[in-house]
Amino acid sequence: MPTPPLFGPAMRRHWSLEPGLVYLNHGTVGVVPNRVRAAQQALRDEMERNPSRFMLRELTGDKPAPWRPGPTRMREAAAAVAEFVGARSEDFVFTPNVTHAINAVLRSLSFEAGDEILMTDLSYGAIVYGARSRAEEFGGSVKVIEMPHPSTPEAARDAILGAVGPRTKLAIVDHITSESAQLLPLREIAAGLKARGVMVLADGAHAPGAIPLDVTSYGVDWYAGNLHKWCYAPRSCGFLWAPPERQPGLHPSTISWGWGKGFAPEFDWVGTLDPTNYLAAPEGVAMLHEWGFEAVFEHNHRLVWEGGTLLAKRWETEVGVPESMVGTMVTVPLPARAGTTHEEAARLRLALLLEDKIEIQMHAWRGRLWARLSAQVYNDLSEEEQLAEAVLRRV
Repeated sequence: MPTPPLFGPAMRRHWSLEPGLVYLNHGTVGVVPNRVRAAQQALRDEMERNPSRFMLRELTGDKPAPWRPGPTRMREAAAAVAEFVGARSEDFVFTPNVTHAINAVLRSLSFEAGDEILMTDLSYGAIVYGARSRAEEFGGSVKVIEMPHPSTPEAARDAILGAVGPRTKLAIVDHITSESAQLLPLREIAAGLKARGVMVLADGAHAPGAIPLDVTSYGVDWYAGNLHKWCYAPRSCGFLWAPPERQPGLHPSTISWGWGKGFAPEFDWVGTLDPTNYLAAPEGVAMLHEWGFEAVFEHNHRLVWEGGTLLAKRWETEVGVPESMVGTMVTVPLPARAGTTHEEAARLRLALLLEDKIEIQMHAWRGRLWARLSAQVYNDLSEEEQLAEAVLRRV
């Protein structure tokens, strides 16, 4: 077994991050390792040597490929990633991202006028728009729950279960919330919702590669995840998991040549798109295995919890959630004097980038500014100290 690498700034050699940039925002759109980029480029080069063979015969098996008796390229890649997230390959399909996956489920489900989709005020904005659009089509509504803060796993669970009404048909539940970075007790929430007759669609945009994951264990009806954030996959690359009983009638948003052939064929072939982001995803998973996923998770979790605690102490605020609700990101409130508006958050974030070369996600929520800290194997605590000092100089 190879010796695990020493995590910290020396790991930057595996990425092409700008020299001198303090990058504390891995969770937004990910950063693709050089090795994965090289694997994707090799696939592109191979594809261009005979595009018809690659795209029409080997990618999805649309046409015969007698020289390739095993699974198609898409199914081969799907099997590698599905295993990492605890799924069977036949229940796993690639999608451009979580937004695409969730929209596919929303538009495949049958609703009646008056039905309700349940979400929280921590849900990602694009997902809220998708749910509202679908609700307008069937004459229903989207109920948005105001989640508690400070919070605990029990308080988060009770807020969601307590909001179920007689017409609640579907709940879209974050596994890890986006801006607030809270790891929710998905298994317990799903059990309570299913006991009340509510279908559960899990938004796992920030979970794969960030926390240990077994999508089959949560009791949800569908699980959508991103691979280009914490799984080191090229952008854009996500997935949708559906158990066999939820696959009939489930279609991608774009209907193409796979229509009517089953769950995986429909999603595998949605037109002439560059498939190398999906085909290179197993290379990112391979890196996580080689470095030791448990070691990667432990480093990132420890660093973000220590960093969040440091920021809260320096800024005289509170993290507001227990460590059990923190994965590899944490959101910390800035001092009250920092401001209250989205415009103030944008100005401060830009100043940190231009003047201090610090990239950090920052937003306004509930009357104050918040910074969302991401931790990756190329970060260390000194960078979080730089952020604490840079903010205090400005507010």
